[in-house]
Amino acid sequence: MHIVPVVAAALIGADGRVLIAERTADRPQPGRWEFPGGKREAGESELEALARELREEIGVDGIEGRCLMRLTHAYPERTVALSLWVIDRYRGEPRGREGQRLAWVEPERLAQSDLLEADRPFVTTLVEWLSQRTEREGLDGRDD
Repeated sequence: MHIVPVVAAALIGADGRVLIAERTADRPQPGRWEFPGGKREAGESELEALARELREEIGVDGIEGRCLMRLTHAYPERTVALSLWVIDRYRGEPRGREGQRLAWVEPERLAQSDLLEADRPFVTTLVEWLSQRTEREGLDGRDD
């Protein structure tokens, strides 16, 4: 079976919440939630693909981040090789440019969201990473 390379972003807002997007009716598993992102095209690095996808889907640009985790997940119709990136610096105000709803969610509440199965393993790792980052940077997690 062909494996589809996919990149996704845990976009972190200034208040520490994480952005998730609802899948539209024209996509598989409509109404479910996911971390924004999409397929990596031939010749693109993961970060290049993520920058393109975030610009197209939610209108943010100038991203800075790091890869948090990679996994492979088999859906009945396809298998995806998924990379989750933590993006905590970006330009622009996220908005659903493809008609999708967006939601800012407290990291600890992500597990209660109806996330796609491929995205669910990221939640625990992301919450732990954000907690450790906050401890390293101070109680409020800000640089100033």
